[in-house]
Amino acid sequence: MVTRVQPVGDLGFLAIRFVDDLGKLAVFTLQILFALVTPPLRVGAFVTEIFKLGVLSLVIICVSGLAVGMVLGLQGYNTLVRFGAENSLGAVVGLSLIRELGPVLTALLATGRAGSATAAEIGTMVATEQLDGLRMMSIDPVHLIVTPKATAMLAVMPLLSALFIVCGLCGGYVVGVGLMGLDGGTYVSSLQSAVDFHDDVLGSLLKALCFGVLVGLIATYRGYTSAPTSEGVSAATTSTVVVASVSVLIFDYFITALWGV
Repeated sequence: MVTRVQPVGDLGFLAIRFVDDLGKLAVFTLQILFALVTPPLRVGAFVTEIFKLGVLSLVIICVSGLAVGMVLGLQGYNTLVRFGAENSLGAVVGLSLIRELGPVLTALLATGRAGSATAAEIGTMVATEQLDGLRMMSIDPVHLIVTPKATAMLAVMPLLSALFIVCGLCGGYVVGVGLMGLDGGTYVSSLQSAVDFHDDVLGSLLKALCFGVLVGLIATYRGYTSAPTSEGVSAATTSTVVVASVSVLIFDYFITALWGV
């Protein structure tokens, strides 16, 4: 009897822990929002985090965007040529990058590089009792440490996504025009006629903003609530990458389903 009941108990425990984590995350989010409207403004810390999370991610974003665009150009051309529609290569590459691959892959790359680094940095501060030292000096760690990191992630995600898309379009152009012999004007005109600013570009921006909020909150929350040990920091970093990546993919579906983005 105990063996039969045990899986039900484990499922209930996981459900309760999930709801408890959601509640703590909601409270943590409210603390960040309150810190945003509480002086002083941490402009210097915000700019520093913009550099750490955004500028230091430029190389991986540009290289990945170029590679993805080249793959899309190659695969798209080989597929479209079967139907005599190779002139639509620009539209295929552009819509794929702008509507879906750009914001999603950027969020996943930012999670692996910037999100994990954020969680590890805050977790290390927890383990070395730096946050406790701030509290002893009557300094709110959420205001000084967490808020600049979370808001910086929100700010850099749309910019990185736009850069990824531009590099992807260039990669598709290089393969389609330079390698496959497609006319450059045809590629650009197909892209221009297919992409709509309101539905496609603004929709991509909406996704990037949502993903920036998700990654920023999850990374800072996991680091802030990590156990004060080396194992705790490692677990916080790993869970940040896993939870944020899965959350990005799940929210991508709901945003697409609800707004058709």
